[in-house]
Amino acid sequence: MTMAQNKKSDPNYKVIAENRRARFDYAIDDDIECGIILEGSEVKSMRVGGTNIAESYAAVEDGELWLVNSYIAPYERAKTFRHEERRRRKLLVSKKQMSELWNATQRKGMTLVPIVMYFNHKGFAKIKLGIAKGKQNHDKRAAEAKRDWSRQKSRLLKDHG
Repeated sequence: MTMAQNKKSDPNYKVIAENRRARFDYAIDDDIECGIILEGSEVKSMRVGGTNIAESYAAVEDGELWLVNSYIAPYERAKTFRHEERRRRKLLVSKKQMSELWNATQRKGMTLVPIVMYFNHKGFAKIKLGIAKGKQNHDKRAAEAKRDWSRQKSRLLKDHG
């Protein structure tokens, strides 16, 4: 059984939020899976939906990795222990991964872009960060033209095939 088949059949695996613009706005070199430190009401809210990582980013500060500006909707049933919707959330990675991320952002001028937030097969909330470099406008146009051409080519082959 392949990894993709395993994830689809797994009842615990669930995509919470996806940053669809990440691959359009950035050239992603590598990605890394991180754990997230969350409060109880945040986890409950993520299970019912209403999470957004489109405008968020990750930053290495004082030897720690933080997810900044991610949105988790308030959980209606939480009366006393409500969470702050756009608070900074600490991400969990190994020390080796942390130093690699720091080197990438400081020396090579890369950014850490959240790609997808999900519950893994064990039911833990995880986030996949892309180590990326921002695309210029001409890069975006070239990628769009290439995508359009491949669509057109497949249409032509289908019509005349």
